[in-house]
Amino acid sequence: MTVVVLAGGESRRFGSDKLAAPLAGTTVLDHLLASLPPEWEVIAVGEQRPTPRPLTWTREDPPGGGPLAGIAAGLALVTTDLTAVVAGDMPYAVSGLRQLADALAAAGPDTAAAVAVDDEGHANPLLAVYRTTAARDLVPEPAHGIPAKTLLALPHLEVRITGVTSRDVDTPEDLAALGGE
Repeated sequence: MTVVVLAGGESRRFGSDKLAAPLAGTTVLDHLLASLPPEWEVIAVGEQRPTPRPLTWTREDPPGGGPLAGIAAGLALVTTDLTAVVAGDMPYAVSGLRQLADALAAAGPDTAAAVAVDDEGHANPLLAVYRTTAARDLVPEPAHGIPAKTLLALPHLEVRITGVTSRDVDTPEDLAALGGE
């Protein structure tokens, strides 16, 4: 499986680079990257930055196209049958990705994705595992400005992923709730 980590965005609500914000002795992004299994290939989409984990960087063209454009840029480099998608501001998402991968494997080939459903009951296409070919076939070109929820048109199953596993960092209060500094 390849993990596409969305590491772009402007962090407007956070007020500064949320991926570089301190969390548990590292940063939000590095916490996520360090928790990914070493056998999972990682492609990060965004402006390149130093990370302790080896990974491949790419960028949507033009930059700033939104999450679906970022996913499209990552998918272009994926060589595995499964692609996990996770937002870089979800530092505790790895156990959810494992649950989603297991659910998709058990679902059979007619199911194209396993998508997380959070505490509020919302399906999150940015915490999901997709069959790579199905996701590539669905994503329009160009994907700039098109909602990531477009991916929910794939035949998918929804898996309840709750608590810190499904939470992202949009504001300083979100970071504080996750134990950040």
